[in-house]
Amino acid sequence: MCIVTPLNPVSKACIVSNLTTDLLRPHWTDGRNPINSYPNSPFGTRFLLSTAPKSLDQSFPKDVRGVAGFSWSGLCLPHQLASTGVTNAAKFALCLPSSSSALGVTFVGEGPFYFKTNPNVDLRSYLSYTPMIQKSSKSLGYYIKINRILIKGTPVNSVPKGGSVKMSTIVTYTTLKSDIYKALVASFSNATAGIPQVTAVKPFGLCFKDGALGSGSVPKIDLEMKSGKIWNVSVENSIKRVGYGVACLAFVDGGSKVTDPIVIGTFQMENNFLYFDLVNQKLGFSSSLLSRGTSCSSFNFKLVAN
Repeated sequence: MCIVTPLNPVSKACIVSNLTTDLLRPHWTDGRNPINSYPNSPFGTRFLLSTAPKSLDQSFPKDVRGVAGFSWSGLCLPHQLASTGVTNAAKFALCLPSSSSALGVTFVGEGPFYFKTNPNVDLRSYLSYTPMIQKSSKSLGYYIKINRILIKGTPVNSVPKGGSVKMSTIVTYTTLKSDIYKALVASFSNATAGIPQVTAVKPFGLCFKDGALGSGSVPKIDLEMKSGKIWNVSVENSIKRVGYGVACLAFVDGGSKVTDPIVIGTFQMENNFLYFDLVNQKLGFSSSLLSRGTSCSSFNFKLVAN
């Protein structure tokens, strides 16, 4: 018997459980549609997993039944798929939608990847790459390094060159160490001097009158990667409209005592195609797909026969 501790990544609650196995039926894809079942495994493929009581997943959204790990761990889903013979399973793509009513998509494997709005364009052609690192031998998270954050082409002070940046699907909004956050807010505020500010709405620290914040007046935010490539943060990923005529800069202050000075959250990932290559330890990023006339909810989920 092997004892494990399944974790709820949202609430951080965990419980002692047993490692067991069960049959799962992941959908195969030709890059355009899901196919009924994994080839040669009509009844499913055996995976290692752990069970947990319903109390552990109470904070999950409706219809969510569990957690699939996509870390560096040898027990993560991509690595387990690799052990079943899936080619290039140590590579996966993540594409998060901007609405809870829309479907995003995760692919395990090398590709190709096509969305129905641009049916003849492999999404890999949109990608720029930067090295991906493990912060330590015990760290299971994904990190990249950036040289600078730029607002309207001007570097933000207090951003350490070559500083590590964590990618997180648990944090909603990109979270910055206090000195970096204050410098970002000051720079963004200067670049929007002609736009009326309003009382900030938590958890944000800088908010504007929404009606005065046209897309053309929002300063451009860029992340310059260690590779020199630029991740363009679109207006849709930098401004959160909170209602009542208020729109806020969608970055938050994480405090002065943080483990990671910069954590990129899911809001900044929405409608960005991200390709995690664990073999070559690099991250591919598209910047916003909206500028390409497509989105993360544009995969064709209609099942086709094998």
